[in-house]
Amino acid sequence: MPRPYILAETNWKTVKHTDYTVAVLPWGATEAHNYHLPYATDNMQCDYVAAEAARIAWDKGAKVVVLPTVPFGVNTGQLDIKLDINMNPSTQFAVLRDVVDALSRQGIKKLVVMNGHGGNNFRQMLRQLQAEYPDVFLCVFNWYEAAKVSDYFEDEGDHAGEMETSVMMHIAPDLVLPLSEAGSGKARVIKIRAFREKWVWAQREWSKVTEDTGVGNPAASTPEKGRRYLDAVTANIGAFLVDLAAVDIRDMYVDPEEVQ
Repeated sequence: MPRPYILAETNWKTVKHTDYTVAVLPWGATEAHNYHLPYATDNMQCDYVAAEAARIAWDKGAKVVVLPTVPFGVNTGQLDIKLDINMNPSTQFAVLRDVVDALSRQGIKKLVVMNGHGGNNFRQMLRQLQAEYPDVFLCVFNWYEAAKVSDYFEDEGDHAGEMETSVMMHIAPDLVLPLSEAGSGKARVIKIRAFREKWVWAQREWSKVTEDTGVGNPAASTPEKGRRYLDAVTANIGAFLVDLAAVDIRDMYVDPEEVQ
């Protein structure tokens, strides 16, 4: 059965008669994820999280629609890694503007960009687009920050480590190689202290940081850990979508004492 909240599955017969209030645009990447995870890991995670969160919201009466996941992200630090596909921020901005323009014309006035790749950063893009399209409320979040990673995993590595491996073991176990074939995810650190303390930022040169393209040890990964984490993430995102669908974007702010 087509899910009416997944645009790629539904049809004009349904869409024509549904007053969608919130559109969700998942945005992933196509890149190596250590030796054991597929190149589409970020996209598969986006697909799963967006769909499950939208289901939760839809079942509570929120008319949300999930747009197809954009499969390419910013990979300028990985241009030398075979088949890591880079989409420059300027290209992302052009794509995003076209999506916002279409939604504005069609009367869908709330857009959520759901990011699934650490190299993507949409905040400044949304600042510019919000000024250009004041009739559409724009917001962004990283799905993997919707629940605290350290509450579910021992190793907090940020790429193809315990979290992503556990999640993929739950979402697509047939595409995950045995952990015995995974690299350790050991990562080198930059020499300058300020970068290590994270108050100065520079792009990582990926092939100089990691031998196996992973950052974080996947050894303790299990599908059960992935399931529990995804349950928490999608519950939180689903609740957010319900709240966003219900709010009047012309009346978004209250005094602090009015917040429950």
